[in-house]
Amino acid sequence: MENLQGKTAFITGGASGLGLGIAKACAKEGMNVVLADMRQEAIDEALVIFKENNWPAIGVCLNVADREAYVAAADAAEAAFGKIHILVNNAGLGVPEGKVWEDSYEIIDLAIDVNYKGVLNGIKTILPRILAHGEGGHVVSTASKAALVPVPGFTLYNSLKMAVVTVMETLATDLQGTNVGSSVFCPGPFVTNLGASTGAVMKSMGVEVKAPAPPKAPEKKDDAPPPPPPKMDIDFSKIMRSPDEAGARVLRGIKRNDIYIFSHVDFKGGWVARAEAIAKGFPDEPLNPDFKKVFSVLAYNPVFERQTQVPAWEE
Repeated sequence: MENLQGKTAFITGGASGLGLGIAKACAKEGMNVVLADMRQEAIDEALVIFKENNWPAIGVCLNVADREAYVAAADAAEAAFGKIHILVNNAGLGVPEGKVWEDSYEIIDLAIDVNYKGVLNGIKTILPRILAHGEGGHVVSTASKAALVPVPGFTLYNSLKMAVVTVMETLATDLQGTNVGSSVFCPGPFVTNLGASTGAVMKSMGVEVKAPAPPKAPEKKDDAPPPPPPKMDIDFSKIMRSPDEAGARVLRGIKRNDIYIFSHVDFKGGWVARAEAIAKGFPDEPLNPDFKKVFSVLAYNPVFERQTQVPAWEE
């Protein structure tokens, strides 16, 4: 979808962090923006930015796990701007985790409701409206690099973000032949307030937020002072990137109709190692020449051929 001028973007978790970066990128492109967020205070603060820049935008308070509220939010967006063309499923939580067998059912259910069902609720509510008006559109869902290279101790986050990747790959398959695209955004490190926003959302939903235990101080062997931390000559601005860059990258992915939108090439090696490990897991046996005749849809998905090489990022 290349011509975005005058179109409307509906962005969940759009009042701060990556969502706000994506919203600003859409506004700069001449789009109408709907900031859907669970925190009214954050919406009010974000709308100031749009007003100062004369960018058309509204805010709607939305818990993406509430299906009836989602329909009402979509109705409000259409009442304001007529039609929705782009859905960005960006709302998500980084719930406190440990080993999965030690996680509470309350935390498990909350993570599933927001990080997985919230994406499905967005697609179920908004996508039929995009298809109905026939003007074309795009759906983007934010996953994480953790979907590609699992992080120890984050079973819920890793697995639900990988589920989002699979949802968007399947959606890209099912949308073939339409003028609506599907992308999954897997960001690496960005400067966001996910921890603070997660705490505020959990508190508003009545979920107890437990403070992490303070780190145990190392035992002192003698009275000597601890050695100074090693100096690192690192430009962290090249690692921890800005939400505005995230927004620009997502917008480029929409225009290119990419299935995958990545931010940090540094994770490619980890993904390749994972893919190679999976390949090694298949038995070293000859292929059955008749298998694809019976189960061709299970053995290969040609949608992957649609993804072209993404060029280097230009500031």
